[in-house]
Amino acid sequence: MIAKNESDVIARSVACAKTVADRVIVVDTGSSDDTKKIAEEAGAEVYDFEWCDDFSAARNFSFSLADGDFVMWLDADDVISESDAAQIKDIVSVGDFDVAMLIYKSGDLKYYRERILRRSMNFVWEGAVHEAITPRGQIKYFSAAIEHKKLRPTDPLRNLMIYVKHISKGEYLDERQKFYYGRELYYNKMYSQAIAVLNDFLNGDGWVQNKAEACRVLYYCYAATGNQSAARLSLVRSFLYVPPRAMECCLLADIFLSGGDYNAAKYWYEAALACGENEKDGGFVDERYSGFVPCISLCVVYDRLGDYKTAFDWNERAGSFLPNDLSYINNKRYLSSKLNGEIK
Repeated sequence: MIAKNESDVIARSVACAKTVADRVIVVDTGSSDDTKKIAEEAGAEVYDFEWCDDFSAARNFSFSLADGDFVMWLDADDVISESDAAQIKDIVSVGDFDVAMLIYKSGDLKYYRERILRRSMNFVWEGAVHEAITPRGQIKYFSAAIEHKKLRPTDPLRNLMIYVKHISKGEYLDERQKFYYGRELYYNKMYSQAIAVLNDFLNGDGWVQNKAEACRVLYYCYAATGNQSAARLSLVRSFLYVPPRAMECCLLADIFLSGGDYNAAKYWYEAALACGENEKDGGFVDERYSGFVPCISLCVVYDRLGDYKTAFDWNERAGSFLPNDLSYINNKRYLSSKLNGEIK
């Protein structure tokens, strides 16, 4: 792993890594706190790397220090559960892969990442920001998961400023980096610039999953600038690249719900429930939009139509996903009163 000023989480991550790895290597990119000392005391080998505004360069240096048959990477705020650690050890003991794709959980999102790699394949990290390895060879998917657990927010300008520095030097952004640059502009509320960059990205030959997400980011950008028509079209545009996904269906439904078009809202919330999610296609998956969100929203739709019994039923279905959610609990109380105690 690479780390900088991660004294609050590094011991936790090293401890997790030690449960699956023969060696734990931490490459420090310029910490001013006790990250290095804590990592060493936790049992890691610590090396220094002079930061050059390039995450891939640091990652590649860290990989150059490994000498095992397989190399696994972590972020300093990643954690591995005991059961997932056991799975990972089994995966490596069999070793019939060049790339092991494991689930990466971050908040409500989850997706597959290239996580364990055969060292003799000489994989190379690419991208100054949001660095990645292009999988090749024998690629296998496993259910073991790594969970990204931040204790404090990342500087929102960090990644954007790295991109600005590289662009100011005349460096070319490939299609993947162009997508992430546009997303960083959106995160920093530079909506006009984000719209320009992401529309340019959509005209290129980038990965379809990135294009689909770019459409969703454009939806947020247009909505933030008050262009509701362009926002809605951006969601529909995502269907040109990948089959409709639950989140996009829910966002479309939200637009119709806010405009009072309840039939259209019902259609798209129900579509979200029906479309399913393919976790192995590389896109981000937020399971709330495949279950709880459309169900609780259909409860709202039927409540506004005055069909309290159907609203109650949809709320109960939402509760099957998140039984402790306050909106479900409050809806149940409200709808029970509307039904005059007919439903207990």
